[in-house]
Amino acid sequence: MKKDSKKLDKIGQLGPFFELDKRRQKAVILLFEDELTDEEIAKNVQRRRSTLDNWKNDDKFKAAQEQYKKLVVKKDFESKALRELVNLLNAKSEMVRLQTAITILKMSGMMSDNSTPELDKAKARKANAEADIARWRADELTGKNKSDDSTVLVDDIGDVEDE
Repeated sequence: MKKDSKKLDKIGQLGPFFELDKRRQKAVILLFEDELTDEEIAKNVQRRRSTLDNWKNDDKFKAAQEQYKKLVVKKDFESKALRELVNLLNAKSEMVRLQTAITILKMSGMMSDNSTPELDKAKARKANAEADIARWRADELTGKNKSDDSTVLVDDIGDVEDE
């Protein structure tokens, strides 16, 4: 096991990788490192090649491989990728700057995948318009909207009783 792999084992994370026994964890790590053949990996974890093949077809083992990959990528590349994104905020292209800002906001959880700045602005405009209508209706009911030229709002979308 490489030094970095040992650090990951000690993080105390939860999930499929950490639920595996030590041999299977080592197999996941060696498969990820992609430096040995399956035969060599099986020998390294003191199992037969057929056992390793069975492990590789097991759903929990596959999930453990995915989790381990994400842990390693996050540990080794997340901060570098974020630094690169921050640098791209100064790019000459407006489109690159916009996409970079969106990516950073999504990474921070401040924007969802199905959200865009335009959509967020439209949602805010809609909410403000609905608030204005609600205020106007309240003022109308209390008599604050007194004028000779008044407009009556009709809510024809409301609940309709069965006839």
